[in-house]
Amino acid sequence: MEISREGNALHLKVKESIIQLIKSGEYKPNTQLPTEAEFCKKYNVSRTTVRTALQQLAVEGYVYRKQGKGTFVSNNKVKQILTTTVEQFSEQVAMQGKKPAIKVLSLEVIQADPFLAEAFDINENDPVNKLVRIRYVNEEPLQYEIAFLPWNKTPGLNKEACETSLYKFLESHFHLKVKKTVEHLDLILADQTISNQLNIDVGSPCFSLETHAYLEDGTAIEYSKTIYRGDLVNFVIERNY
Repeated sequence: MEISREGNALHLKVKESIIQLIKSGEYKPNTQLPTEAEFCKKYNVSRTTVRTALQQLAVEGYVYRKQGKGTFVSNNKVKQILTTTVEQFSEQVAMQGKKPAIKVLSLEVIQADPFLAEAFDINENDPVNKLVRIRYVNEEPLQYEIAFLPWNKTPGLNKEACETSLYKFLESHFHLKVKKTVEHLDLILADQTISNQLNIDVGSPCFSLETHAYLEDGTAIEYSKTIYRGDLVNFVIERNY
């Protein structure tokens, strides 16, 4: 197969061709891709072109590299719906035929710094619950989350309850119903902490989702930052008009 020399850069054409082969199932999850030399022959392009295409595929989460072994196709990604929805994390994952789990790493009361004091409209040094969790899919770590909630509204928060839906617990135990969230999504590269928690290499591409959650009266009830593995998740946005 020869890639046309016209139009977009050659590596983009090679990349898109490999993506289509992955999506069609010809290259299956966790199987090894052909070597760079084999791709050069397949597409009639240089090794530099192939290497650039593979690097971009790795950054976008379609493939991953094993030192000394080659390039492999990533697992089928978990779809995360960002639109207003009644389904929480566990329900979304279960609906895709995957096994969800949530593990609480720590739950402690800390003093509010200036940022948290402003976010929750409280005084500096007022108590705040700090919750650190990891969410798993099929026993693979998918999300690393750090959440903060004002202690004066959530004084009975406990680890066991936080290993299920936090928002459902807030509603059932504290009668606090989350009405709205404002979320900011960014692309980041994993640092050492994220690498350790999500079992990925330093520098791996990740999504960072910053969330502010509000009650029906507009009171802020949660601020969180969640890091998603880029090789295991994609996001779906639906709009109703």
